[in-house]
Amino acid sequence: MTGVLAALGAIAAIAAGGLLGRLRVLGPHADAVLARVVFVVAAPALLVVTLAHADLQQLLSRVALVTAGSTAVVALTAAVVLRGVWRRPVDESVLGVLSASYLNAANVGIPVAVYVLGDAVAVVPTLLFQLLVLAPVAFTVLETSRARAARAVSPHPPPLPDAPSAVRAVVGRTARNPIIIAAVVGRLLAALPWDLPEVVYEPFRLVGAAAAPLALLAFGMSLSAPRVEEHRMLTRELGLVTVLRSVVHPTLAFGLGTLVGLEGAALLAVVTMATLPTAQNVLVYALHYGAGRTVARDGGLTTTVLAVPAVLVVAAALG
Repeated sequence: MTGVLAALGAIAAIAAGGLLGRLRVLGPHADAVLARVVFVVAAPALLVVTLAHADLQQLLSRVALVTAGSTAVVALTAAVVLRGVWRRPVDESVLGVLSASYLNAANVGIPVAVYVLGDAVAVVPTLLFQLLVLAPVAFTVLETSRARAARAVSPHPPPLPDAPSAVRAVVGRTARNPIIIAAVVGRLLAALPWDLPEVVYEPFRLVGAAAAPLALLAFGMSLSAPRVEEHRMLTRELGLVTVLRSVVHPTLAFGLGTLVGLEGAALLAVVTMATLPTAQNVLVYALHYGAGRTVARDGGLTTTVLAVPAVLVVAAALG
């Protein structure tokens, strides 16, 4: 019953965001403002607390291996199709890759892990892979693409730096990304040989608690935005994201899990986590970088709808 109420609460938050967006109560650009608050402040605070209390040894388990392998295959497939075959711009390709591979492990994954699998720890390998591998790689590419675009439109672009300087510039821009900073800080805190007093984490926990509701409100506001001409162009991208997210990823997780000998609760956990929908944070990133907003928005909505029957089917088949 509590899980149902949590799901209804998330739907209510999205609906409230849609109503606010439709009525323009918070202004025409409120979704972008809320997304930036989540990106710069709330989500980093939540990540610090989450990673600081996570058992990082789970990165070395067979469950983590299946999680990383299946997610990497999905991400690489999306990248090859979007960039290599369809020749989409770099930033749009990256957001498409995230829409296909970056799961809603926090807002949906934790309740699902608790009420379907009986243990919230099941979501940790997915969270850690996304925060420590997938997000840093994606943000590095996005920051590099943004720098190249800024240089291209500059009337007096500076001369191209040598290779070491270029690498240092990319690393510097990436290191200033709030999400990556939070992931590194949380990882360092988790590695400490002692535990900090919980009172130290309370400010981060308080601010981080706003990340999920604000992201859901921003998601709802984006759904109320008028469709633009690019929507028709993104039909195939949405189809790719939906198939990879809702069909290919769970199938891969089952196949890899069976191959490495997972069974019972462990196999159920990795396949269930692979059925999760696209994270609302992907839309936050799309709004922040000004690219891929339509596919992130529609992909999040479509995969969220499909995730409900998918989780039920997986639980019935493997539970």
